[in-house]
Amino acid sequence: MSERSVVVCGAGGFIGGALVADLRADRARVRAVDLKPLEEWYQRFDDVENLQLDLRDKSACEQAVAGVEEVYNLAADMGGMGFIENNKAACMLSVLINTHLLGAAQAADVSHFFFASSACVYAADKQVDHDVVPLKEEDAYPAMPEDGYGWEKLFSERMCRHFAEDYGLVTRVARYHNVYGPHGTWDGGREKAPAAICRKVIEAVTTGDHRIEIWGDGHQTRSFMYVDDCVLGTRRIMESEIEEPINLGSDQLVTINQLVSMVEQIAGVTLERRYDLDAPKGVNGRNSDNAQIRKHLGWEPSIRLQDGLEKTYAWIHDQYRARGQ
Repeated sequence: MSERSVVVCGAGGFIGGALVADLRADRARVRAVDLKPLEEWYQRFDDVENLQLDLRDKSACEQAVAGVEEVYNLAADMGGMGFIENNKAACMLSVLINTHLLGAAQAADVSHFFFASSACVYAADKQVDHDVVPLKEEDAYPAMPEDGYGWEKLFSERMCRHFAEDYGLVTRVARYHNVYGPHGTWDGGREKAPAAICRKVIEAVTTGDHRIEIWGDGHQTRSFMYVDDCVLGTRRIMESEIEEPINLGSDQLVTINQLVSMVEQIAGVTLERRYDLDAPKGVNGRNSDNAQIRKHLGWEPSIRLQDGLEKTYAWIHDQYRARGQ
């Protein structure tokens, strides 16, 4: 891939920063773009072109894609379930990013365009049981996605499809399932379950208050994909011939209670659990069906949750200590 020119939109975020790190290691010429001030990016590299741009604006998108061959669009206003359920309008406004980026990419004769979608596009009636049947790609229709964020992702998937059909722009779409790992949000309200639970366990150990609050009853089920698998899968999908949206996630299903137990084991502690049944908890069950990615790529995310959590816990522990907490 030497000297291929790419832009990563959302590069100041968790997955975007990891993707930039991987691309630069592969000697790509990388432009990194994010809305946040540079000092707030999770990872920043001085040997790439770093731009602070508001990609909701058309002119910013035109600047972002100028002179590049490939676009990775990971930019969105999003966070964990607590943020998504309470900021539906803000989440939907991210549709401006993908719309303007597609238009700019088509006008600039970009070769390939990747859009980071989400498992939140899947119909809610397929996710009502804890013992969920893994979600197949076709389960996104008839459409009944997560309100706000899920609708934005599903609409943006359709935009990619139609730009491919009408203009010949090569588009690739991956539906991410619960990505976690180091260099991500771990407090402040936008963090996802693995990071939030790691932080809560670290707080309990540090303060000696051996209690933990869990959102929901703890029986809701999820699969969690380590960020290294996400980056590898993203790049393989971009380079593939897969024209339809495809799942990118682990199929290792666990309950939230089991997730807490794993983190407790890492920390060497057992905590008193208190359940907030009124807190946002999302759907009762969600898991990735990986039949299509195995078929097309002969590969699927394989990093064990326990292994990824150990690295994530260690990183968050260091961040927590660095803040003097």
